[in-house]
Amino acid sequence: MPPTQKKRPAKKAASAKVAATATQRRGGRRVIYSVAMSLDGYIAGPNGEYDWIVMDPDIDFNEIGSQFDTLLIGRRTFAPMASAGQGGGGWPGMKSVVFSKTLKQSDYPGVTLVSGDAAAAVNELKSQPGKDIWLFGGGELFRTLLDAGVVDSVSVAVIPVVLGGGVPFLPSPAKQRKLKLVTHRVYPKTGTLSLEYDVV
Repeated sequence: MPPTQKKRPAKKAASAKVAATATQRRGGRRVIYSVAMSLDGYIAGPNGEYDWIVMDPDIDFNEIGSQFDTLLIGRRTFAPMASAGQGGGGWPGMKSVVFSKTLKQSDYPGVTLVSGDAAAAVNELKSQPGKDIWLFGGGELFRTLLDAGVVDSVSVAVIPVVLGGGVPFLPSPAKQRKLKLVTHRVYPKTGTLSLEYDVV
């Protein structure tokens, strides 16, 4: 599950400008793995639960969402979304691309299903005009796309909780990749630490 944000009006315009500049610098759309993670490295609990993720009042959800127009979603991450009624209609205002070899397109008209080469499909999306692309989850899809070299940035909100088990941020085995810190911020009200890296 992605990091969450609330209102930060004074920095909104500057943040949008930075995001646009970064996209232009890279020559196109970026794929950003943006998630919330426990201190011990899990993005969901043992049963897929997200109730441990705190909502910091100083983080702007709308600001984060406005950077993207496309979501990349793995099958396991998509399953609870579909159960909650988001499957048929997708995510309002965004193109939702779901990667699965078993789901049928006719059952989920509100999303685009990809059953073939995930990296090739993402590279095709990156070549098209638009905003950045949100790699929404989960960890296995992140591993596949990271190993293929199509992930540009990693944005993590570290939540001050230890889960002791669950869905890992990056399942093993995975290739080693170096990251370069772009920005960081501590949110004192909840103890959340926001970290943003470029994949190098």
